[in-house]
Amino acid sequence: MRTPRRRTTLIAATTVALLATGTLTAVAAHAATGCAVSYTVGGQWQGGFTGNVTVTNLGDPLSSWSLRWSYSAGQTVSDAWNATVTQSGSTVTATNASYNGSVPTGGNVSFGFNGTWNNSSNPAPTSFTLNGVTCTGSTAPTGAPTTPPSTTPPPTTPPPTTPPQNGLVGWATQNGGTTGGGNAGTTTVSTASALTSALNATGAAVIRVSGTINCSGMLRVRSNKTILGNAGATIVGCGFNISGDRNVIIRNLTFRDWNDDAVNVQESATNIWIDHNTFSNGYDGTVDIKRGSDFVTVSWNRVYNHDKTMLLGHSDDNGSQDIGHLRVTYHHNWYDGSRQRNPRVRFGNPVHVYNNYYYNNAGYGVASTMSAGVLVEGNYFENVKDTYHLGEADSGPGSLVARNNHFVNSPAGQTGGSVAGIPYPYTLDSASSVKSVVTAGAGAGRISV
Repeated sequence: MRTPRRRTTLIAATTVALLATGTLTAVAAHAATGCAVSYTVGGQWQGGFTGNVTVTNLGDPLSSWSLRWSYSAGQTVSDAWNATVTQSGSTVTATNASYNGSVPTGGNVSFGFNGTWNNSSNPAPTSFTLNGVTCTGSTAPTGAPTTPPSTTPPPTTPPPTTPPQNGLVGWATQNGGTTGGGNAGTTTVSTASALTSALNATGAAVIRVSGTINCSGMLRVRSNKTILGNAGATIVGCGFNISGDRNVIIRNLTFRDWNDDAVNVQESATNIWIDHNTFSNGYDGTVDIKRGSDFVTVSWNRVYNHDKTMLLGHSDDNGSQDIGHLRVTYHHNWYDGSRQRNPRVRFGNPVHVYNNYYYNNAGYGVASTMSAGVLVEGNYFENVKDTYHLGEADSGPGSLVARNNHFVNSPAGQTGGSVAGIPYPYTLDSASSVKSVVTAGAGAGRISV
């Protein structure tokens, strides 16, 4: 087993936006070309870091892309997600995955990677090329003379400081965001066979679930899907498996009596939003996230009459796949007598657990293990004997920072270590109000879809 690396600091995001003009070699003559790049270091630890890159296409639509940059301080790139990344000397080349090569005019594409650094600093690259063209934040016709770069970066719109609490917040807003099926056509399903076919189809789709569907096993969910429950929509006996796919939204469904997991997110699946669902009386996890998955938000769900709730990271010996990933936000969930794993965390850092309502949890609330970093913030604990702790069973301890929590007949738990910074905006409800806020809003049937 590889010894896990513990992140100790968070480098402030560094955005690179360059201004000049160029010619895109991959398009026809007389085409307008241009691009802009944002490069950020989301987290850094001794000898390693996580990088996130967003490319905005300011020119004609692209059918494929190749982004190149060079490091100045000996950094190297290792594993990547949402792109194929190679390195020769100091030069790094990232090319599109099979599902994100098409980038429309004004559109953007994001990917991330883990890297290493060995010097005293980890400076961001200062120049990028997209398909051989320098990314400068402007466009010019093919063959136009190159103009000197501006010394003033273009103005940027700051992120909102008070995002809507019923909208998407948290890690699923990062890495390009999570839109599910977007504006794709809607399909309504009311049988197990129709649901199975719709979930497993290629291409973007909005799938509405009507009535009660009885099924078994795990139904595969492909990329770019929004699954919405109509009023009273219920899944009985089976669960959803998101394995290696991305950009999936699951909202307003009731799951009960599943025979494996209700929702299983695995094999480097990214950008998943699980929101306003109700879970009860299943065999294993309600929402288990594992095997290198990343950029997930789990919000406004209710879990009751259930034991093992939300597992993050499936085993102690999977650090090589999980370190640098498993970044999840859990907020405004109602852990209503659910016994344990609310959540149990391995390796992920930072994992953000905020504004959840814990009630009568007989086992424990939150466990941070295997060098994870968990921020437990603004939660309401009522009649919980073990609110949060470090380590669990045979798993070694992680780090846990707790602040601004509210306790009713519950003790403050065990804390220790440090946690990487939270990179996204969010609004924190006062901890004392969380019980009323969450019980009024969590679970299926509490939103209009």
